[in-house]
Amino acid sequence: MPLLRPGRKPVARAMTVILGASVVTVVATQPAHAAEIPAGARSLQSVNMAGSYLRHTDYLGGIAAVGPTSSAQAKSDATFTVTPGLAGGTGCVSFQAANGMWLRHRDYRIRLEANAGTATFLADATFCVRDGSVSGSVRLESTNYPGRFLRHRDSELWLDAPTTNPTTFAADSSFRVTTPWVAGRRSPVIKGLYADPNIAHLNGRYYLYPTTDGYNGWNGSRFTAFSSTDLVNWTHHGTILDLGPQISWADDRAWAPTIAYRNNRYYFYFSAATSIGVATSSSPTGPFTDPLGRPLVPAGFRSGQMIDPHVFTDTDGQSYLYWGNGSAYAVRLNADMVSFDLGQVRAFSLPNYREAAFVFRRNNTYYLTYSVDDTRSENYHVEYATGTSPFGPWNHHGTILSKNLNLGIKGPGHQSVVQAPGSDTWYMAYHRFAIPAGNGTNREVTIDQLRFNADGTIQPVTPTL
Repeated sequence: MPLLRPGRKPVARAMTVILGASVVTVVATQPAHAAEIPAGARSLQSVNMAGSYLRHTDYLGGIAAVGPTSSAQAKSDATFTVTPGLAGGTGCVSFQAANGMWLRHRDYRIRLEANAGTATFLADATFCVRDGSVSGSVRLESTNYPGRFLRHRDSELWLDAPTTNPTTFAADSSFRVTTPWVAGRRSPVIKGLYADPNIAHLNGRYYLYPTTDGYNGWNGSRFTAFSSTDLVNWTHHGTILDLGPQISWADDRAWAPTIAYRNNRYYFYFSAATSIGVATSSSPTGPFTDPLGRPLVPAGFRSGQMIDPHVFTDTDGQSYLYWGNGSAYAVRLNADMVSFDLGQVRAFSLPNYREAAFVFRRNNTYYLTYSVDDTRSENYHVEYATGTSPFGPWNHHGTILSKNLNLGIKGPGHQSVVQAPGSDTWYMAYHRFAIPAGNGTNREVTIDQLRFNADGTIQPVTPTL
């Protein structure tokens, strides 16, 4: 039986059926349920109160009439971003409002609250999708109170057992998933709260490895992965590394991962408990295991925080590890990718450097991009320097990505860069404050094109919605 972090409850799960343009019939030994609601912006209409939609008012969940002539606020309140369940689980989802808060139950009342990051909150905000009372509808079962479903009592939203008003319970707890009242933006490219994205092209696909965001104190403990062939449609691969059960030396502050490929293995470098670890797998989506049983770069190894790892592999096959908050460091990795010569660690002096060093090579120029200011500040931004080797010396060129308040874009940074295979087309992935009400712990991930001038300098990145 897998290990469970304290506070997690094992819950039996049934096989699911995919929801899409049509229903797929699955032959299974367990009863089939409707699969998770497609991720992205969605609205949910009551089955037995036509024209009434699940919405929030003054932070309390309910249902209310919404129509074409309703106010923009009413339409926004009835639109939620559906994400994979915060507590995990096949076919389970969570609902994030436009203000960055999440639907959760507390004392069985459905309300809107900020993600506290506790095991209780994650479970309270996770609902597993079941078949509804009529064809094409869904019901939402609590992940930590199996048998209790989200249902409306008149216009209020509660978590109830089917014995509560059983004659109408099935219909009271059933909803039709509809197009959202407020159209979703092109971005964020992955739905929900994520930050510090590392983008890479591996084995014919693009992959994003982000920090799972939305926790007070950035206190998440799981890493997930997403993949795409077109940078538009992303597949969520679930948890690829869970610190508590899988990492013996850390259980919190899971931040800013990066990935590298060598020796027919994938090497996943990550921040945890303000140290840097490494885990390996035969697949870019894991499962990943810890080969060291200790940090690769422990807290206190040098001045500043030992976080934000990045691995750059040069054309000769040599890989380099970069890291640091407050101070920037780099070192050649040994061929095993999980060790280095302590005496060869180098420190860089970079103007305004704060964190998130990311290096790439174009032609014969090495580019070192990095983030400036505090991620909680709307002025968080990206600057860069160029050099003639992976260790520099570095020539500073200034800012290439910053806020655009006309679009509501604040705090864009913690960047990574990928080249489209076989081309001179480049993209930058980064996070920003979630729009409209995000902050330094409620951030979202997007991607914009990275363009170069004729002399090889980088043009300012245009942040888009």
